[in-house]
Amino acid sequence: MTTRDIVLIALFAAIMAVLGVFPPITLPVIAVPITAQSLGVMLAGGVLGAKRGALSMVLFLALVAVGLPLLSGGRGGVGVFFGASGGFLIGWIVAALVVGLLVERFWDNLNYINAFIASVVGGIVVLYALGIPWISVVAGISLGQVFTGSMGFIPGDLVKAVIAALVIVTVSKSYPIIKK
Repeated sequence: MTTRDIVLIALFAAIMAVLGVFPPITLPVIAVPITAQSLGVMLAGGVLGAKRGALSMVLFLALVAVGLPLLSGGRGGVGVFFGASGGFLIGWIVAALVVGLLVERFWDNLNYINAFIASVVGGIVVLYALGIPWISVVAGISLGQVFTGSMGFIPGDLVKAVIAALVIVTVSKSYPIIKK
């Protein structure tokens, strides 16, 4: 790992902190807020690649765990990992990894469609696959109810995936960080 890698990992952890400044929107059905930070997860994997993207999420979550109020709404501390959004928080690491792996796979033919697919698969499908069961267990609600309640997040997440795809492709053309 080079100094450049460490700086990029820290930069994306800082970007996640900045995205946490935007106030969360909580749907009445489930207690997980809609935040801008899931966009940061997609960007970390898509711009930095799998390894550095996942490590940036590990760094960010370590800062949250020690108590820094970096999550949307000023939340922080170990307790947030045991609440309803804990599965999504841990899922950020895997989601950034998957987005990064897919972008690396598509690298030679990277375009807006491929970047969008990578963002949707990693940043929505994988994230929901980890977050929804967590909510079900923690809140004592059936998987079906949590899944239905989570559908309210999809339109916003798709908009974030479009934004992420635009940024990923633009950065890959102007300042490619991922190497073949």
